[in-house]
Amino acid sequence: MIRTRRFSARISTALGLALVSFLHESAVSADQVCPLNVTRDAAVPEFLGTSYRPVSLQACAEDSCAEGCGEISATPSFCESLMTRPTLLGDWWGSRTHLAESGFSFNVSTTQYFQGVVSGGLNNTSRYGGRNDLFMNVDGEKAGLWKGLFVTMHAESRYGESVLRDTGSMLPANLALALPQPTGTVTSLTGVKIMQFLSEDMLIFAGKINTFDDFHQPITGAGATNGFMNTALMVNPVLIRTVPYSTFGAGFAMLQNLEPVFSMAVFDTNDNPTTSGFDTFFDDGVSIVSSLTLPTEWMDLPGHQGLIGTYSTGTYTNLSPSVYFQPGTGVVVASPPKEGSWSMGYSFDQSFYVAPDDPKKRWGVFGTLGIADDNPSPVHWFASTGLAGTSPIAGRSSDTFGAGYYYTGVSGALKDLAPVLLPLGDEQGVELYYNVAVTPWFHVTPDVQFIDPFRERVDESVLLGIRGKIEF
Repeated sequence: MIRTRRFSARISTALGLALVSFLHESAVSADQVCPLNVTRDAAVPEFLGTSYRPVSLQACAEDSCAEGCGEISATPSFCESLMTRPTLLGDWWGSRTHLAESGFSFNVSTTQYFQGVVSGGLNNTSRYGGRNDLFMNVDGEKAGLWKGLFVTMHAESRYGESVLRDTGSMLPANLALALPQPTGTVTSLTGVKIMQFLSEDMLIFAGKINTFDDFHQPITGAGATNGFMNTALMVNPVLIRTVPYSTFGAGFAMLQNLEPVFSMAVFDTNDNPTTSGFDTFFDDGVSIVSSLTLPTEWMDLPGHQGLIGTYSTGTYTNLSPSVYFQPGTGVVVASPPKEGSWSMGYSFDQSFYVAPDDPKKRWGVFGTLGIADDNPSPVHWFASTGLAGTSPIAGRSSDTFGAGYYYTGVSGALKDLAPVLLPLGDEQGVELYYNVAVTPWFHVTPDVQFIDPFRERVDESVLLGIRGKIEF
């Protein structure tokens, strides 16, 4: 109880300071935009969820050329300066435009992290790590194949160290450094997704699916390298048992304005982010995932209401690891395997402000709820909420911010494994970040987290970190 009161006091202080600062800045007009700035929508992840959207149909308004250059497509033009172009290398000396006209477009980025546990946790230490991401989109019609065909590929590298096992927390405090594996240096192809549009309102897909790339909750900046860092504020943890990160699968999606409204997919239960997966192809059952997302217009402002349900026929224990859940050192007990697992989740977001010159620039509130079986899922229930979106500071419309709180209800079966040897409780935390767009292609993000970990014998931890991302 004492630890809970101390943690609650820290939460109240942090959120109070954030709210005072936010309300102060909100009083300043957010409509002043430098005409020489390229205003890329950083509040919405640049690739997250776009695997459902053909490259040729992505809104050109997301990137605009400097004054005097005129309108441009998804590729930057030669007339842009180093400080205003969307990417560091610009048009790749004409190659980017030529490739896009031939049906091939690329998003290449590198992201560096320096993060430390300054108080509590298992170890007071700081660590440096990074990751590289390469996305390639193929427009089948432009490439000389047929209309409606699109292919999305995601290759990623992870290197260096992280504080994932220094906090004592159940969920990774920096999910980006847990993908595609939490330690070591690795490069892998985690997504090769083939899509065929049957109409403007329906598509089918199949391949090796990076399921995290398809997760999209507006406002939060959800995505591996743009918004929150903590797993709990990037994906609903009740899904971690039944939804693999990178695996074979197939499904369909119903669309509205090129955004998925209803989808259903069947996945291999085996998670294969660093292997081909052919040697374990569907040898442990299937995971069925269905989601419904409805756009809303409360108070004439955009929002969404979403439901997701999953069921897996695979065999697990409540200690079965994944990229989202690493039991870590100190867990020496075992649990019997169990067949079958399920989960249900709810999410919402509601904008409170939308920029009149760019409807994609907005800020508002978001929230997530979830429940899953008590065994073999390590998370029985979950709740989170927060405030996030485009910065309201005048002249900083390309910056984004976020303040979020989460509570993870650890499964009773996991708590009962070894209550004397390894006493476990629930986990909660707060994260605050501010993403500064130094240039359209270079972002720096200070981040602070307060975590009350699920290990009862570990003190609440305070993490300070900074992230730098360059888009090439």
